[in-house]
Amino acid sequence: MGVGKSTVGQLLAERLGVGYRDTDDDIVAAEGRTIAEIFVDEGEPAFRAIEKRAVAVALAEHEGVLALGGGAVLDADTRALLAGHRVVYLSMHVDEAVKRTGLNAARPLLAVNPRKQWRELMEARRHLYEEVATAVVPTDDRTPEEVTQQALEALELKKA
Repeated sequence: MGVGKSTVGQLLAERLGVGYRDTDDDIVAAEGRTIAEIFVDEGEPAFRAIEKRAVAVALAEHEGVLALGGGAVLDADTRALLAGHRVVYLSMHVDEAVKRTGLNAARPLLAVNPRKQWRELMEARRHLYEEVATAVVPTDDRTPEEVTQQALEALELKKA
């Protein structure tokens, strides 16, 4: 959350000359409501089922840069679908997350004690992010352009 996946994803797509797609945007468009509303109305398990389908469809249809929501890797089937794809895990520390997002209540999983919940989410997810990642790119104290360049280099996709 707040790591810059949308910004960096769009920059990567531009640099590579391919399309950009975000599964969170797909979900909002298909459901006609925000992710926060889905969480409130139906709960996390229902949202995760919607997310799983959205990721599977996007991976099947889209050949450019695809940004996934932070919880997409919780599903074993989704992790299996990501195998064989180039996956960049954009990492950051909690202090950077506070600077970037303020860890506000608009993020449904961080509504109560945001710092503690962010740390707990990262402890629960970090190994899954690393499991699917082709490359890990730290984003702390870096511009989106710097992160994009490091991602290209890590994936050996920079253009000569």
